[in-house]
Amino acid sequence: MVAEQRNSTRRRAIPWVVLALWIGVLALASPFASKLGDVQHDRVTDYLPASADSTQVAKTQEQLPGGQSTELVLVYHRDGGLTAADRTTAAQQLAKIGTLHPLAATPHGVPSADGTTLMYPVTSNWPGTDEKKRTTLVDDIRQVAQEKGGLEVQVGGPGALATDAGKVFDSLGGPLLYTTVAVVALLLILIYRSPVLWLVPLVVAGAGDFLSTGIAYGLNQAFGTTISGQSTGIMTILAFGAGTDYALLLVSRYREELRRVERPYDAMRAALRGCGPAVLASSGTVAAGLLCLLAADLNSSRGMGPLGTVGVLSALVAMLTLLPALLVLLGRRVFWPLVPAHGSTPKARRSLFTAMGSSAGRRPLLVLTGGAVLLGALALGVLNLPGSLKQDETFVDRPDSVTAMRTLAEAYPERSAQPIDVVTPAARADATLTTIRGTRGVADARAGRSGHGWTEISVTAVGAPQSAAETRTIEDLRHTLKGSYVGGPSAQQIDLRDTNARDRLVVVPIVLASVLLILVVLLRSLVAPLMLVAAVIAVWGAALGIGGLVFGPLFGFQGTDPGLGLLSFVFLVALGVDYGIFLMHRMREESIGGAEPVAAALTALRTTGGVIASAGLVLAATFAVLTNMGLVQLVELGFVISVGVLLDTFLVRTYLVTSASVLLGRKVWWPGRLSRAPEAVRPQRQPEPV
Repeated sequence: MVAEQRNSTRRRAIPWVVLALWIGVLALASPFASKLGDVQHDRVTDYLPASADSTQVAKTQEQLPGGQSTELVLVYHRDGGLTAADRTTAAQQLAKIGTLHPLAATPHGVPSADGTTLMYPVTSNWPGTDEKKRTTLVDDIRQVAQEKGGLEVQVGGPGALATDAGKVFDSLGGPLLYTTVAVVALLLILIYRSPVLWLVPLVVAGAGDFLSTGIAYGLNQAFGTTISGQSTGIMTILAFGAGTDYALLLVSRYREELRRVERPYDAMRAALRGCGPAVLASSGTVAAGLLCLLAADLNSSRGMGPLGTVGVLSALVAMLTLLPALLVLLGRRVFWPLVPAHGSTPKARRSLFTAMGSSAGRRPLLVLTGGAVLLGALALGVLNLPGSLKQDETFVDRPDSVTAMRTLAEAYPERSAQPIDVVTPAARADATLTTIRGTRGVADARAGRSGHGWTEISVTAVGAPQSAAETRTIEDLRHTLKGSYVGGPSAQQIDLRDTNARDRLVVVPIVLASVLLILVVLLRSLVAPLMLVAAVIAVWGAALGIGGLVFGPLFGFQGTDPGLGLLSFVFLVALGVDYGIFLMHRMREESIGGAEPVAAALTALRTTGGVIASAGLVLAATFAVLTNMGLVQLVELGFVISVGVLLDTFLVRTYLVTSASVLLGRKVWWPGRLSRAPEAVRPQRQPEPV
């Protein structure tokens, strides 16, 4: 009697202790979480390869007198030709701009040959590396440079492009968070059909996301981890998306246990024992896959790995500690109006996944072959993917800076309106300048600032920005100028393309090896892990292929982000295997319990299919939020991952993996003990349904 009272007291106390600990942890994390915005930057160097020439140029320019330059181009254009009044307006506006902010030099106008356009290169060192000051500078100049009497006035150049991109990345903070929360809340309401239950996982996911922001700030302070708008946005999506997935699995198992066990505390213990290993393994797989991005040379990709991992693991800890505590404290009434009474049985009904499993079980070879052919056909769409994105194609809606770029390209076909930046040792500056002027494709070159042993040289190419001619000029300069660095906006695009190609060759094998190793340890098999990895690779190819079919014809995108292949691969492999673990882990439990291979496969699909489908919908919807952002690279990434998750959830897991498991029978567990005859396997207690 005394022991029972002690156990009862402990059962009542533990959830309150966990809740108190979480309140303390969130209170401790609050000062750090509030500082994350102070260390978040979307500078050029945050998205460039660590070892590239263009990165070295950008870093060296920051050390020159005046710090980093903000280079702008004011474009004055009239279709019928500029008038004297137009030129007067331009001069007045430039004079007013000079009174507002310090400029590095007096701007001089460069007229176009046809007389329709006048461009003024404007450079200011006042903002330095301060992104807020740069935004203020660009906004103030745009406020002054207003159109007048039919005269078109546009503000372009690298500084304006960076400002417009920065505003989009800023929107990845509040708007992305609010949209993600709204989407997850709506889906949870539809899934649970309860006025209260949906709120519990949402609050817990929010706590996990808040904790992740504090940890991310700590990583930056301790290890200098790159914090960008893109990486923090992905961290938020993973905290809510993956966290909600884990919550769906746990709540589903807890509901079943409540029908079998009288006390909520004991039911939760049974639920954690039943689905905890699968949740731990799946989160570990996602974290391992993301951490492989540390091998990337691209700063933005390398910074995304740790932050994505922090988001997933914070969500995991929250869902395995805070969520159980809250559910136990709220008791059975949290499921109202569909309260699972002790001793009751759920209404028997034929589920969609039972029907799917039956079709896969009756004709497994036909289902597997048909699905594989479908995925292969979709993957052919990759051949229709547009080429690499150019700078003027990176925005969904054309901002002023892109309009200026296109106006300049049409008005000045004989020269580039975008400089190539070269930094060279100051002792060799004159010789370097002479070499540059003698290089094929160079229209002009002028020496600029000097400091810390380096001299800056601004080069004007004959070819248009990011044209084949300008690319040849950059390559010739890099080949000729030994000991100097060649950078600038166009050179950065070349380095991004080359580095992403290198990162794919390095990171993809590491991701596959790490994920395969975790699956082998978890499933104690070689065949099942290889099957799951092959399935997620097929999903990745099909999702990219669908992107190729819609990016150009439907979305009107003229290019593909060079990093799309690598990032979509990492996320789809890690997240796709996540769902495979839920299914195969349950299949293994059924096999250990003595079920025949076909029965084990179909039972696993029937009992986990609904949870996997719900989780897939939530995760796909959270990544789909990115398609509402203003940068093409984010829209493409969000689209491919969302489509891939849906393919994985409703085609690969339900049909292909199930039918392949039915065909392979016990061989799916080779060389583990489950692959041997039934008498070689010790029967264990039949696990409760998930």
